[in-house]
Amino acid sequence: MSGMVMMGLEEATAKMYALYGENRKITDGNYDRSLGVKCINGTFVGKKNGNIIAYKGIPFVGKQPVGNLRWKAPVDVTPDDGVYEAYYFGKAPCQVGSPGQMGGLYPQGEDCLNLNIWKADEKGTQKKPVMVWIHGGAYELGATPEPREEGTSFVQENPDIILVSIEYRLNALGFLRLSHLPDGADYPDAQNLGLMDQLAALKWIHENIAGFGGDPDNVTIFGQSAGGGSVSLLPLVEGSHKYFRRVIAQSGSPAFCRSTEQSIWCTNTLMEELGCKTVADLMKTDVDKIVQAASKVLTMPITTPERDGKFLPKEVFDAYEKGAAKDLDIMQGCTKDECSYFVAGFGAENFMPWAENCCAEKLAQFTEEEKKLAESYIKDFPGEDYDKLSHFMDQYWFNAPLIRTAENQVKGGGKTYVYYFRVESSIPMMKSGHAIELSELFNHAEETLVTGRQFDKTFSRTMRKMWVQFAKTGNPSLSADISPDGKAKEWPLYDLTDKYVMVFDEFDIRAEKESAMSIVDWDRTYFTTRYYVR
Repeated sequence: MSGMVMMGLEEATAKMYALYGENRKITDGNYDRSLGVKCINGTFVGKKNGNIIAYKGIPFVGKQPVGNLRWKAPVDVTPDDGVYEAYYFGKAPCQVGSPGQMGGLYPQGEDCLNLNIWKADEKGTQKKPVMVWIHGGAYELGATPEPREEGTSFVQENPDIILVSIEYRLNALGFLRLSHLPDGADYPDAQNLGLMDQLAALKWIHENIAGFGGDPDNVTIFGQSAGGGSVSLLPLVEGSHKYFRRVIAQSGSPAFCRSTEQSIWCTNTLMEELGCKTVADLMKTDVDKIVQAASKVLTMPITTPERDGKFLPKEVFDAYEKGAAKDLDIMQGCTKDECSYFVAGFGAENFMPWAENCCAEKLAQFTEEEKKLAESYIKDFPGEDYDKLSHFMDQYWFNAPLIRTAENQVKGGGKTYVYYFRVESSIPMMKSGHAIELSELFNHAEETLVTGRQFDKTFSRTMRKMWVQFAKTGNPSLSADISPDGKAKEWPLYDLTDKYVMVFDEFDIRAEKESAMSIVDWDRTYFTTRYYVR
């Protein structure tokens, strides 16, 4: 993403590789017992930084998905009495690294199914709420070592929270249908392995987090972009609700998925690129070659989970309307200029052909009347051509799916809170783009790759406090005594009449009716939710 990257690929990769280390088994009994936590699959010894203890690179599976386990469902852990270092992040999932996703420049491997835990070094008997972060990256990129998402600063400010981040398989290793191939019958789950990995991590957390001081019955899953899509889809998986009770979906929705037909097309396209005809051929293919080919021919947003009718329902929006998540507390939102992130990242000259192709594919799905409505929206939006296409993509990728999910959650008997983030970057053309809130959310104001600047400190503290308050109670509203500026902030539930959203302006956090913000164009773009993103 040449327009916004502040360092070259080699420099960025070197920076991430410098963080790498290998966690080893401790066989001599020489470790600090106060930093060790007994889990099902071993005792894991963390590192202390000030008053925060971090446990990194803990495997949440019994066997890593390598060799014959490539494209197989995650394997449950087995009891282990060994003692292991948990000093370093485990490997990142295999991907084509990008300076825009620093975590993906960390050492990679198929043996990547690990998680990280941050907790305050405090004595006490009360179990703490747990927040589980699922990183984004279009289901193609990203990893937990991402500097702006490192957990120490967040937990330092919120010591009454346990923070966890998890890895999952990406791109062709995590979302590639194989069962239609001549020898594919033994790979029935390959199209949704990334989500299965996330669920396996949540199971491990449920079974082990009490040892770290966390409450297994008060877990909030939260994520951004593909992570936001993930936490929107996981509630629709049968049996998942025993592992979490709250959801925060940031700039992602259940629309981030594809049909079986699209999934088959993706597989066949990749097979042709690789010159493979069978799963056996793929198994013999070097993983780097697979990932490189997938990056070339299966570009965003094709690498997504599949609505297979088995693991995920065929119609995910309908599932919300039928009450699939009515027992969960949900908070969800988007930024004002989501796709400006891509304008700034690619540069306008590179963004335009990509955006034109994306929009043309979308318009081709519509009826003639729908096409006219969408084209009029594009034409009437002010600004340069890249602004027009960017904001149309905002509508069908983010805004409209967000509102439809909120509506259907309410129709299904559940509750949700909705936000709209409007703070702008100082980077040219970035505006209030995708991922702009992340560095401030995790209390890493120094990470300005996307923001270009640091936001107002009181504003950022208030945002973090609302996220934490939701994780604790299911209600993100702040009373005056806990609000950073000493002023109460009431966040109304979204309903089908007033449709209140919480607006995050840098110096004015307030509730507004959706109609006043025009988050979605009801006449000309809302209908796009019938077509999903992919």
